[in-house]
Amino acid sequence: MTTFAYCRVSTLDQDTVIQEEALRKAYPDAVIRTEKASGTTTDGRPVLELLMDMISDGDKLVVWKLDRLARNMNDLTNLVQTLEDKGASLEILDQRIDTATASGKAFLQMLGVFAEFETNLRKERQLAGIAKAKAEGKYKGKQRVIDADRVKELKAKGMGATTIAKELGIGRASVYRLLN
Repeated sequence: MTTFAYCRVSTLDQDTVIQEEALRKAYPDAVIRTEKASGTTTDGRPVLELLMDMISDGDKLVVWKLDRLARNMNDLTNLVQTLEDKGASLEILDQRIDTATASGKAFLQMLGVFAEFETNLRKERQLAGIAKAKAEGKYKGKQRVIDADRVKELKAKGMGATTIAKELGIGRASVYRLLN
């Protein structure tokens, strides 16, 4: 039986030290793997995918907190089902949940629902804040970084779209969009 530990942070300026220390304290011999990737979905997380491929009968996947693994019920359910199909289990260290037990499975499902609910509330608050800022004229969206006049000027000098794009460090499609 192998214990695999998974640590994840969302941004490059964050680190996994706290997670790793907690996991190493609980499971000194665990195989720990870390990843810096968004947690809104399990897509685009190659380290987690590799761990899920490596896990086999009798193994355990341990994470520090539920949100380090999944933030929506669909992803959580799929991960737990994959582990069960392989004869493995999942442990959420912080909440002391272990899917090797019936109560652990039930509690995990309840937490998963609340984690997804929290994510949805966060999105709603963010959208409400943006709408309010737009209504007050404080939110203008991303400012243009391409000088349209410069693109037209270079075109008037006889430059082609590819040359203009290279000159200004922008995409060729942006040049075509501005010229049309």
